[in-house]
Amino acid sequence: MRRIRATKLSKTYCSNNKNVEALGAFDFDVLPGEFICILGESGCGKSTLWRILAGLEFPTEGEVSIDDEVIIGPSHTRGVIFQNHGLLPWLTLKENIALGFKIRGEKIPEQAIQDIIELMGIKGFENTKPHALSGGMAQRVAIARALVSKPDILLMDEPFGALDALTRLRLQNELISIWEKSGVTAIFITHDIDEALALATRIVVMTSRPGKIGRIFQVPLKYPRSRKSPDFLRLKGLIAEELVSIIEQSN
Repeated sequence: MRRIRATKLSKTYCSNNKNVEALGAFDFDVLPGEFICILGESGCGKSTLWRILAGLEFPTEGEVSIDDEVIIGPSHTRGVIFQNHGLLPWLTLKENIALGFKIRGEKIPEQAIQDIIELMGIKGFENTKPHALSGGMAQRVAIARALVSKPDILLMDEPFGALDALTRLRLQNELISIWEKSGVTAIFITHDIDEALALATRIVVMTSRPGKIGRIFQVPLKYPRSRKSPDFLRLKGLIAEELVSIIEQSN
């Protein structure tokens, strides 16, 4: 488990000869073992922040460090899960899960791969290719691929956004179970208040672009969480009010 710190983080893009500020003055800490949800409207810079944390982009100013080591690129110690499962269509389910080891030229840990296949409930589909998998099944494979290297940090960019409601609920519950067992530090991007409240120990609400921290909500609810409980509904109302206020201020 490792501590993440963003310091004076900002990101500006050049588009059509104009500078577009995606992130501005972003400072935050994530403690080891936390489950953080980054919540905000579309276009507020959530995915930009995620790409910087993953080492896929670099900030214009500031830095992100893990245990005082500045992020300078991707690392197998940070598992990443995309909005789209990102499975390679010519590889089988098992080959997709083992891909990271193959790219790094490492010996493929057969037992670890089999263990994660069983954990994710995808046993029996090892030789199946992505086109024959449902959306939920494909996303399970993406999670397995991210977890098989036993990362310290798990970074997820709206991984359940394209799934149907029931599959989404099942995977949310499975993700919490995996997080509790592994102790991994998790950062999850979403625009869904219910999803954030079901998952997070803390919720960071972002302002409109350029994205900054609008407010941070502690979520002191026990798992598994009832979405009908008074405390859940109270927090949901407070977060909704914060988002409405942010949108009104940006207009």
